[in-house]
Amino acid sequence: MNKKEAALRLEKLRQEIDYHRYNYHVLDRETISPAALDSLKMELFRLENEYPDLITPDSPTQRVAGKPSAKFKKVSHDQPMISLHDSFSRDDVLAWEERNRRFFGQPLSDDYYVEVKLDGLAVSLRYENGFLIQAATRGDGRVGEDVTANVRTIESIPLKLRDLNSEDLASLGLEKSTNQLLKDLEVRGEAIMETKVFTKLNKAYAAAGKPLLANPRNAVAGSLRQLDSKITASRHLVFYAYDVLVKEPKRGEVLKTRVQADKLVNLLGFKTPTDNKQCFGLQEVFNQHDKISEKRSRLPYQIDGTVLKFNDLSLWDKLGVVGKAPRYMMAYKFPAEQVTTRVLEVSWQVGRTGTLTPVAHLEPVNVAGVIVSRATLHNFDEILRLGLKIGDTVVIERAGDVIPKVIQVLPRLRQGEEKEIYPPTNCPRCHGPISRHDGEVALRCVNDKCLARALHQLIHFASREAADIVGLGKKLSAQLLLAGLVEDISDLYILDKPALLSLPGFKEKKADNLLSAIRARRNLPLARFIYSLGIRHIGLESAAAIAQTIIPRSVQSKITPLELQEKLKEISIEEWASLSDVGPVVSRSLIDYWQNKETVILMKKLTTNGLNLFIKEQSEAGPLQNKIFVLTGSLEKLSRSQAKKIIQDQGGVVKDHLVKDTNYLVVGADPGSKLKQAKDLGVTILLENEFLKLISFIE
Repeated sequence: MNKKEAALRLEKLRQEIDYHRYNYHVLDRETISPAALDSLKMELFRLENEYPDLITPDSPTQRVAGKPSAKFKKVSHDQPMISLHDSFSRDDVLAWEERNRRFFGQPLSDDYYVEVKLDGLAVSLRYENGFLIQAATRGDGRVGEDVTANVRTIESIPLKLRDLNSEDLASLGLEKSTNQLLKDLEVRGEAIMETKVFTKLNKAYAAAGKPLLANPRNAVAGSLRQLDSKITASRHLVFYAYDVLVKEPKRGEVLKTRVQADKLVNLLGFKTPTDNKQCFGLQEVFNQHDKISEKRSRLPYQIDGTVLKFNDLSLWDKLGVVGKAPRYMMAYKFPAEQVTTRVLEVSWQVGRTGTLTPVAHLEPVNVAGVIVSRATLHNFDEILRLGLKIGDTVVIERAGDVIPKVIQVLPRLRQGEEKEIYPPTNCPRCHGPISRHDGEVALRCVNDKCLARALHQLIHFASREAADIVGLGKKLSAQLLLAGLVEDISDLYILDKPALLSLPGFKEKKADNLLSAIRARRNLPLARFIYSLGIRHIGLESAAAIAQTIIPRSVQSKITPLELQEKLKEISIEEWASLSDVGPVVSRSLIDYWQNKETVILMKKLTTNGLNLFIKEQSEAGPLQNKIFVLTGSLEKLSRSQAKKIIQDQGGVVKDHLVKDTNYLVVGADPGSKLKQAKDLGVTILLENEFLKLISFIE
């Protein structure tokens, strides 16, 4: 990017950030996620660092927040409530340390203080002669809103500071003469709403038909801006202190360290997060940050990272402020699940059923700790819904292990060179015809011999939930197909060692291991086999339901793939639709698959090549025989997949949704709406320990 392009990008970024910040801070309306806004701010900060002469006075990096609301009296802060620069990685923190070292011109202290970064609303509390006289929000950093009446309802904020005795002062390393100084001070901190209170409030909103609050931070902002303080009191907000300003000429002359300052506010009657910690050296900082990240989900409130500060308060004035953010502290945020980046190109992938999926190729970006360069767009209708063009700046999301996806386009950042996206007219892999079925949004390659379809079919067949052929992954599957050793899944069962040894990278042991893994799967459970075929709309549960319908139609314990095809091709669409997990769309998919001539050829080849299917005989004495289970929430002692397997192995059935004949709802931590639905339907509810006893997992 040259300087001219950078200038245009910077101007667009400033306008976009100001738009979202105004909506959030002034109108109390969230138009972009906080994580995505952070991502835009980080791009702006880095680009301005690269071109410092392009920094403008109105840049979002040069101010703190939006204008104060007109609802409340304005309050001027004696010292600005400054914002922080953000870091998202260890490299960012190391760069911060290096910038400070260069600025200071000599080695800096390695004595740091790591604090939990609470996700709430910054509040300033002013005390005179020990009594609370004023509370104000941050506002624009210099002028905030007077919210004293509402803040007085927060139980964790003392209306009168505790008196300090000689023992208290000695524990702080302070002289008795400083006691009076500690009666006139300002305490700054974060007002937050605990997660359980936020959840309860949103449930009440839902019951009343009100729009739900997006997150606890929004809930806090709304609570402190209530004109009726009784409403604020009902929200049970909590305040945690993170700074104290004593009337002294310079920082560090009365209070020497952040450790000392936190001890002081505790003695005066304020809460501070128990995970705040003094650290020596950045490695200890990183360890503490990781420790807090690991326990993040178990904390009673939401946090979005840590704050790294120099413990020595005398350094704060010496390091000063750059722009409107301090050099002496930095926010060290957890990897964001939503970030912004740009779409460079869009390609189309072909799946095992021929479905064409558009994929966005992105400027690489760190999302939730992973460098992401591609994201799914699902289908062409989704591209139209988003209004996406090549070159657009987008918000992408990656929650947990979910594949990244584009969730929002930021059209105000367009520069006029973006390109329209058009759907393909032929399969991008085999160049064969594509079609779109009535009532479906997906484009589909209809060529049964498409190499891309064959590859994904092979990968799916070998996957753990299907045939579970150990060692046969994407790379090896592609190698077998490209070498012509395999055309479809049936050819796996006639692979031989000489053929494998002819491939690059194959030696005796690797060939023996693969052949052994395939031989171990010459007898497959019927349900796994049906799932392994990759029939459109057929998942694990549907495959299990289909397998159970075959049992009364077959007297033998084993069945060949060809015999299976002969049985299933005779089942009518009405019979398919009568199954609990099979509706009209799935029924049509099953009819199309089992009556297709290509399916007949495949089943003949599988049978000839030695694959057998066995029907698992179920014990009539099993405690879960024919019982229907639904799971909700997070289990502590078992994963969701482990719990499902145990239920199925003991003859039970697991469904994703509640039906009137459901026998049990198993409830873990943070259950969803299924809990209320189960109560309404009269379904037996099992807590985790009760469920574990039922399946004999514990006594």
